[in-house]
Amino acid sequence: MHFTSEERLDDGVLEREFTLGEIPGTLWTPESAAPAPLVLMAHNNGLPKADPRLVARARHTAARGYAVATIDAAGCGDRPRSAAAEQARADLRRAMQAGEPVDEIFESFIGPLVENAVPEWQTTLDALLELPEIGGPVGYSGGWTALGIRLAVVEPRIAAAGFFAGGYVPRAQREEARQITIPLLFLLQWDDEGNPRQRALDLFDAFGSKEKTLHANLGGHTGTPWFELEDGCRFLDRHLK
Repeated sequence: MHFTSEERLDDGVLEREFTLGEIPGTLWTPESAAPAPLVLMAHNNGLPKADPRLVARARHTAARGYAVATIDAAGCGDRPRSAAAEQARADLRRAMQAGEPVDEIFESFIGPLVENAVPEWQTTLDALLELPEIGGPVGYSGGWTALGIRLAVVEPRIAAAGFFAGGYVPRAQREEARQITIPLLFLLQWDDEGNPRQRALDLFDAFGSKEKTLHANLGGHTGTPWFELEDGCRFLDRHLK
């Protein structure tokens, strides 16, 4: 892991950009000298790690005493996208404009993104846990629920997860949700125009965790209330500290 820049922010959080082979990432760490628990904060598929909403959540969480890391996985942010992914995006735009069903296009698009992203997140996790300022346990928090489900299934180091029910979850990950047993916090925007409410409720029901909490708020896709970030930090406090 090679750090390429660092900046001490107004809230005392240290923000550092890094590269790990071809993987670009950002790490936020708190002022505390003690090793901090780690939170992996993934963004929705395709968005850059510098997405303002992700950065705001990361900084707030780091100021609460966590190391927070995100990466641009393959096909995300400024990283090259495959011809197949670009074709899927074009097909998706066309189908949405025509009012046609889009589930099968999402399946062909999101599924490979998840499969390609998981090994890079695991490689990043390996490198992060070697840093002296980071100590387990590890949590996951992010809008990319499909990736979080897959990581929680294959990565035993993840002890708790917060998911946002705002993106398409492929059938494979909906089935894998039954294997998840770690504590979960699941956020749902009740009026999310791109995510059928019943599908989100069915996914919540499918999780195998004995401790799982659903928070539902009125509003569209990007209308998650800010207080949910505070509740999310309290959830992390219970399971990572």
